[in-house]
Amino acid sequence: QYKFRDLTIEELKNVSKTYPNFTFSMNTYTFKDGSQKDLLNFSGTVPVNYGNSYNIPIRLWILDSHPFAPPICFLKPTANMGISVGKHVDARGRIYLPYLQNWSHPKSTLIGLIKEMIAKFEEELPLYSLSSSDAARQSELLSYIAKITEGETDMKSRSKIGGKNEGCFNKITVVGSGDLGIACVLAVAAKDVADKVVLLDLSEGAAKGGSMDLEIFAVPNVEISKDFSASADSKVVVLTVNSLGNAQTYLDVIQSNVDLFRGIIPAVSHYSQNAVLLVASHPVEIMTFVSWKLSSFPKSRVIGVGANLDSERFQYILTNLLKAEVLAKDAWVIGEQGEDKVPSWTSCNVAVNQAEAMAARNSREKVANEAMEVLKGKGQRSWSVGLSVADLADSILKDKRKVHSVSTLAKGCCNINSEVFLSLPCVLGTSGVIEMVRLEEDPLVQEKLQSSAGSIHDLQQQLRL
Repeated sequence: QYKFRDLTIEELKNVSKTYPNFTFSMNTYTFKDGSQKDLLNFSGTVPVNYGNSYNIPIRLWILDSHPFAPPICFLKPTANMGISVGKHVDARGRIYLPYLQNWSHPKSTLIGLIKEMIAKFEEELPLYSLSSSDAARQSELLSYIAKITEGETDMKSRSKIGGKNEGCFNKITVVGSGDLGIACVLAVAAKDVADKVVLLDLSEGAAKGGSMDLEIFAVPNVEISKDFSASADSKVVVLTVNSLGNAQTYLDVIQSNVDLFRGIIPAVSHYSQNAVLLVASHPVEIMTFVSWKLSSFPKSRVIGVGANLDSERFQYILTNLLKAEVLAKDAWVIGEQGEDKVPSWTSCNVAVNQAEAMAARNSREKVANEAMEVLKGKGQRSWSVGLSVADLADSILKDKRKVHSVSTLAKGCCNINSEVFLSLPCVLGTSGVIEMVRLEEDPLVQEKLQSSAGSIHDLQQQLRL
């Protein structure tokens, strides 16, 4: 069952050598969505100094994609122990650590995880002694916790709506609880795109800021979790996270994001193997490429938000401000997100003669330049990108077969021979990109696309995947 059996066994041997009190077994683990899987796990105590010396009981479940996905960690309190809920432990005894959130093989190891666990527990002890009366009152809670950590189901029956199992619903997971992540959740909820939205809050500690507010005000059909298993069976996974490290150069910034994605993409891909990955993290072209490589998904199911927002604005400006509605329906912003994006067209009217064709092209170019100037004054704020993400998710989940300008693998288009992602007009449906819409041949546009592809490819070559 384990995809990387030798690597997993080697790690468990190291754990056994360092912590000989741990016992190993194979048991059934039940995830939040009710699905079950037989997983390796080990339990024992770790030594913690907090004034006095304590032995803290823990249990770790090893996923079958280990070591590319982090383990699931729990405290395993005895009947006379109470759980101290804090920034690293929830009421069920589930353990959350920066080490888990930033998990990245081969840098991350089980030994390293346990060492950080000990260090964090020495800052904030996760358990306390109960009086006999408290112990009696907590016995029922401990029984429930034991059922979860022993692998018994925490869902007696899967809820049904409209006669369908929950797993069949249109479920979206948004990864990242920053401003963009929150904006995506609110936009998806407002447009009623999905039956359920999961916000994966990967920030250290308890829910805070926007994610806490979502929890306080109980937005319908929105679940907030720090647990990758909560994303299981999502049809669309939206990536909004960006590293906030102390990188000095642009390449360092991108590498920091790549390192972050190495701990995220394998996990979400494991839980939602048929999902469409929708990347909104920056720089979107490179992070979409990274997501494609790390997930091993087909290129059709890894999409960047790209120039969708710019294209929608471009078409709106042409129609409503410049009164060029005929041109707007075939107008797109394509290429690289940012200043190097270019306007393009998917068709042109056939002129009677060359003079008319030249006049039509000049007229169209003039209008396009005016529209692009207006577009320059429009920033891409979190809420506007969130609306764009909801628009894309709607087309995917509802199989609308609508054309969007999104980041897709551009190899083979416009004489581009490298594996780079650029925004191009694509038909979207439940399987992601169904087909790429043919662009009008324009040497200047092709030259700009090739230039963008070259610079992106050069950056990609310098990254450590």
